[in-house]
Amino acid sequence: MTTTTRWRALTRHNLFWPVAVLVALLLVNLPFTPDFFAIHMTDGHLYGSLVSIVLFGSPLILVAVGMTLVIATGGIDLSVGAVVAITGALTCSYISDRSDQDALAGVLLAMGLGLLAAVVCGLWNGFLVARMGIQPIIATLIIMVAGRGVAQLITDGQIITINSEPYKLIGGGYWLTLPFSIFVVAAVVAVTVLLTRRTALGLLVESVGGNAEASRLVGIRSRRIKIMVYVFCALCAGIAGLMISSNTSAADGNNAGLWIELDAILAVVIGGTSLLGGRFSIGGTVVGALVIQTLTTTIYTIGVPTQTNLVFKAAVVIVVCLLQSPKFRAKVFGARAKKTPSPPPAEAPAGPTASTGPADSTGPAPKMEVS
Repeated sequence: MTTTTRWRALTRHNLFWPVAVLVALLLVNLPFTPDFFAIHMTDGHLYGSLVSIVLFGSPLILVAVGMTLVIATGGIDLSVGAVVAITGALTCSYISDRSDQDALAGVLLAMGLGLLAAVVCGLWNGFLVARMGIQPIIATLIIMVAGRGVAQLITDGQIITINSEPYKLIGGGYWLTLPFSIFVVAAVVAVTVLLTRRTALGLLVESVGGNAEASRLVGIRSRRIKIMVYVFCALCAGIAGLMISSNTSAADGNNAGLWIELDAILAVVIGGTSLLGGRFSIGGTVVGALVIQTLTTTIYTIGVPTQTNLVFKAAVVIVVCLLQSPKFRAKVFGARAKKTPSPPPAEAPAGPTASTGPADSTGPAPKMEVS
């Protein structure tokens, strides 16, 4: 295999361009922050820009992983931001009412209630999509709007602050010198990959996304698969809600998880998963989420004005999506599809042939023999 062939095979891998953009964004920070890649130890904890990117990007990774499976079935979930707010609001509200906020049993019960509410939201979305036949964008828009109001009802329109050390561990604590949220994300991603790539579950999800009706006709319970992925997506959003409220030790029903659903969809698309459903890539989604978080960090590092940072972010996302388009790369980089060579024209037979037409002007007409 030649070097050119290997390079072409590498660039055609679904993770090549997302990883290339991620590396490029990281390198852009070096002229502005020379010690950007430096990681140092303070009080037994690792600190640095790279650690911060993974730490602050953990909620987005969780939401994007759940969104990947929903999109793989041909759906979409716009309610994850509201689920983040509901989970954080319910958990913090319960903890704030306890006389001892550091009691582990009370914290675990509060987290269980928050995650249970997230699962209920996922069941509702799955019921509307799979059982009632409502378009996913409309079905999930219901909780996107109403769920934010429910979160504000739980908090009475106020920001609930708590002071609980056990709860602080989830989003702001450290374990084995690293942020604890990194281990939570790693566990969720590992379980998701194990279930979707080591069992038949991933194939079933892709088949439902490819053609739900055909999957049903061959015996696959497509409705059950759809409900399951919406529940899983809501559960991932609930865990992200715990992280966000834990990191700030507060619950904000109005702003918690605001527009995180859009970043999650972008992360899935950047990772190479088609919005039409079918095949998906968990690894690509994780890289896509890191690209978005790195882009946010880069915006603040290079000093982009706050009034234009959204435009700058949109421009970079457009570039990433265009780089992933084979047609765009073919036009920009001059790649051309190899044309199949046409077969050579057939040669005339060597022997004499009879002709019923007029004689050739260059020679005498063939003679016909009569026996």
